Amino acid sequence: MGKFTKIMSDKQNQIIFLGTGTSQGVPVIGCTHPVCLSHNPKDKRLRASVLVQAGSLNILIDCGPDFRQQMLRENLEKVDAVLITHEHNDHIIGLDDLRPLNFLTGKDMPIYAQNRVLKEIVLRFPYVFEENKYPGAPSAELISIDQKEFYISNEKIIPLPVIHGSLDTFGYRIGNMAYLTDVSLIPKTTFPLLENLDILIIDALRKSPEHYSHLTLYQAIDYARIIKPKKTYFTHISHHIGFYDEVEKELPKNMHLAYDGLRLSFD
Repeated sequence: MGKFTKIMSDKQNQIIFLGTGTSQGVPVIGCTHPVCLSHNPKDKRLRASVLVQAGSLNILIDCGPDFRQQMLRENLEKVDAVLITHEHNDHIIGLDDLRPLNFLTGKDMPIYAQNRVLKEIVLRFPYVFEENKYPGAPSAELISIDQKEFYISNEKIIPLPVIHGSLDTFGYRIGNMAYLTDVSLIPKTTFPLLENLDILIIDALRKSPEHYSHLTLYQAIDYARIIKPKKTYFTHISHHIGFYDEVEKELPKNMHLAYDGLRLSFD
């Protein structure tokens, strides 16, 4: 039995897929590709993000430009902390929309990320960190993390080092769920942190050609076969992958395309 077996098995947790699309979303502005013209809601994808409900905590992973819309769509009004995978705009540029949550709680929002990423957040949102802020500005507590596990309240968070093109980024493990968006390579040293997963969520940009900073669907399938979670869900999906209904039929057992609004339970 691996060291991660039955983590947090005393309670049921939930993942809410706020968005499952690429940096442009699906449909892409001005695009006439058949998938962009699809009427199937599962072919429409906002920028990639999940909300993990772990015990009493709501932990947001990434906060892109669609954050406000995503929270309203899912009737959510609580975020206790934010984990950032990396500093690209589609993963951080919605941080200003955390303001209403500041107003509701009267507290700074804890934001966890690598120090390099936190510096980029300060550069893009300087007004949040000014000594004399204008009324109504967001409030955030920036917390630098490295590869060591840490806790938010009583919930263990395990950073998962991965490669995104030329960038060192983090995925995150919470309980028996792992979230790996924007990945082109999983280092060998990260595999021991991915043992005994209930759910693996992993980048799968398109079927082909290969991309310098993202996995193709087939590369993601290969990783899933190595990691051997109970179930795998693919995210950060472009319109080039094809129609949801058609791709679902092609996937191996217990592997699925994620879609916006999907909710999953895990231990």
